[in-house]
Amino acid sequence: MSDALFTRINAKRDDLIALTQDLIRIPTLNPPGENYREICEYLDARLSAKGFETQLVRAHGAPGDSDRYPRWNIVARREGPRAGDCVHFNSHTDVVEVGAGWTRDPFGAELDGDRIYGRGTCDMKGGLAASIIAAEAFLEEYPDFAGAIEISGTADEESGGYGGVAYLAERGFFDPARVQHVIIPEPLGKDRICLGHRGAWWAEIETKGEIAHGSMPFLGDCAIRHMGAVIDAFEDRLYPAMAARHTEMPVVPVEARQSTLNINSIHGGEEEAPEDYSGLPAPCVPDSCRMIIDRRYLVEERYDEVRGEVVAILEDLKANRPRFDYAIRDINRINPSMTDKGAPVVTTVHAAIRDVLGAEAAYIASPGSYDQKHIDRIGTLKNCIAYGPGVLELAHKPDEWIGVTDMLDSARVMGRTLERLLLG
Repeated sequence: MSDALFTRINAKRDDLIALTQDLIRIPTLNPPGENYREICEYLDARLSAKGFETQLVRAHGAPGDSDRYPRWNIVARREGPRAGDCVHFNSHTDVVEVGAGWTRDPFGAELDGDRIYGRGTCDMKGGLAASIIAAEAFLEEYPDFAGAIEISGTADEESGGYGGVAYLAERGFFDPARVQHVIIPEPLGKDRICLGHRGAWWAEIETKGEIAHGSMPFLGDCAIRHMGAVIDAFEDRLYPAMAARHTEMPVVPVEARQSTLNINSIHGGEEEAPEDYSGLPAPCVPDSCRMIIDRRYLVEERYDEVRGEVVAILEDLKANRPRFDYAIRDINRINPSMTDKGAPVVTTVHAAIRDVLGAEAAYIASPGSYDQKHIDRIGTLKNCIAYGPGVLELAHKPDEWIGVTDMLDSARVMGRTLERLLLG
């Protein structure tokens, strides 16, 4: 890294802190999707003042979009005076619910020593702030650069990204003819490069029964007992089969290098009574039981096989368990995504980490998904990674924080990456 760019980024420490704090103090909670327009307007004002051409894009018709909770995104682009590649930094602006256990104001953005505390500091407004500081410092130092820099703030990553990156990708914002390199500053560590993520299949399984009086259950058919048989079959057949499968993907933590299935929720029988109801439940045999499953699968597995494995268990129960009947409804599907280690953005960021941190970057993959899936599958842009400051294990936790030093180090890596890609 040039000493001049290093000095510029270092001098922006206070600005980096203030920018991160401003972003945290806009509570962009998702669900339901609050204050998306406000944070986009904040970014618009800042980036427009730095010479970026900005677009605010509402994801009309996307899941979750409504007049009360519109899904707003911002895409800002700064063209250089000479032709060249475009480097795009994509960050999601939404944050998850606060949850219990906080000892600090979750939207106070308190600075304590080297840490800024608040919901979204780590995941991922700290990464967004670092990318902005890196881009601004680069533009100040190299106004005659070749190519373009883009910065986006997008909605709904925490709920699938369909009102954010997916919507933009469908409209050509990540077309490889328009954008050549994408860096997503998710909190995966300043010395690690995330190449991709496992796949996911979410589905609802319903077992069916027949209602009857609870004192005479033999006159009905208990849907919850049928669901118990499904779970037993999963324990006996599915979980051992998944445990035997391992991936070459460098997934962290290592326990996630196998196929997994989480039972997300189960509900059967009567609806839960309102909190102000003080009576007893009615004595009924449940005629329906529903279970949500979250199946994470490997790049070596095929989606139709993953789904077919579950359906085969259900069909076997239907053939051999008296009165067993079921329905299955797909909720969401995400294919695994992996960028090749030899891709230009990978080798460039790897070299930048060595230059800035004096370390060899570790290659990892994420156990869960993030917006790379849409850039890859919809945008057909393969030259994409996640790289950003923060400790992944702090995401969605109480007293979430981001380190200022880590943000500065990541900004220097991003700045060095811009030097390598846009200066020739």
